[in-house]
Amino acid sequence: MDAVPAPPRPLVAIRYCPKCRWLTRAAWLAQELLITFPDEIDVLLSPGSSGIFDVTLDGVLLFSRSTAERFPEPKELKQSIRDRIAPTRPLGHSDR
Repeated sequence: MDAVPAPPRPLVAIRYCPKCRWLTRAAWLAQELLITFPDEIDVLLSPGSSGIFDVTLDGVLLFSRSTAERFPEPKELKQSIRDRIAPTRPLGHSDR
């Protein structure tokens, strides 16, 4: 009997600038997201071009440092991801 493969999980991609040394920030955000959504998402860290720090969910831009002129807060990313993948799921203190 062949096992039916599980459907792919939503992919959060964090594209960061390695020259700016933003890997640590990207990894910290990835950790925060994986703690909140351990079984619901996959996270990809991807080095990019100079100055970039973008977060996408299945290819849809959730946050761009160049547009916002700041880095994303974990709370806003968690809310944005939750609103797209599990709108009824409570986030505890991240909902305040």
